[in-house]
Amino acid sequence: MRLGVDLGGTKIEIIALLVDESQPLHKAQEVYRKRIDTPQGDYRATLNAITQLVLQAERDLHNHDEFDMKGMQTRIGIGIPGAISSKTGLIKNANSVCLIGQDLQGDLQRSLRQTVRLANDANCFTLSEATDGAAQGFNSVFGVIIGTGCGGGMVLNGEILNGANAIGGEWGHNPLPWATADDTPLECYCGLKGCLETYVSGSGLQRHYQQRQNQSLNAKQIEQLALDGDEHANQLLEDYCVWLAKGLASVVNIYDPEVIVLGGGMSNLDLIYQRVPHIWQQWIFSDEVNTLLKPPMYGDSSGVRGAAWL
Repeated sequence: MRLGVDLGGTKIEIIALLVDESQPLHKAQEVYRKRIDTPQGDYRATLNAITQLVLQAERDLHNHDEFDMKGMQTRIGIGIPGAISSKTGLIKNANSVCLIGQDLQGDLQRSLRQTVRLANDANCFTLSEATDGAAQGFNSVFGVIIGTGCGGGMVLNGEILNGANAIGGEWGHNPLPWATADDTPLECYCGLKGCLETYVSGSGLQRHYQQRQNQSLNAKQIEQLALDGDEHANQLLEDYCVWLAKGLASVVNIYDPEVIVLGGGMSNLDLIYQRVPHIWQQWIFSDEVNTLLKPPMYGDSSGVRGAAWL
């Protein structure tokens, strides 16, 4: 039994996958799922919420009529919006800032009294899609989460590439490549200015619309305006596709993955899959581009499934 927990900024979700080790992983059966709200800005409350969610899942699974938990090994993986520092063992780079500097893995292992594996949520997303999702069967995969923030993860031959500094795939905090004078740089929460995250995340799109039109609309509202023929919304979405194409082109030039899978709220924008593969060629250092750009198979469930696959 593999339990996966996705610790998000607004929700915490858990699933249980029942794995028959004599069968391929994509044959695993999802037997449990539950979602709760994330306590806002409170580390201890977040720790307690995760602990109680896991314990409740284990109780419910033990009472399940369809299978016998006796003698079954349970493993727990958790996807987090950050990474574990190899220097301190504490959480770093989390946009849920209450996690920064905390021994989340140690605290969870003490409260649950069992081993817990943690990984960045974008790594979990990528692992999910590479294991039994849209990138199943490919050796080199780059996964992207473009939602409130902008994360990335790399999987090679079924294994997460964490990197020497535990920041493998963090493309969102590189500057926008091949920027022009019209690409207005915005302040990023990381303290720098002009990070790719401020262009291709959903919140970045919203901030650019606010700057241009002096009106606060979310990504869905901007998309609807574009569908209704609004020229300003259409222009911004075209600019967005160019920003995304440039960012992904820089990834292809370095990692050269067979497939890129997009996740997060912005991945639901159909325009991306129509425009980006047509325009990224001009920045990719090759006479042809064989890299595929795909939507996720499991949508916003990929993160929690990837946590279970840890």
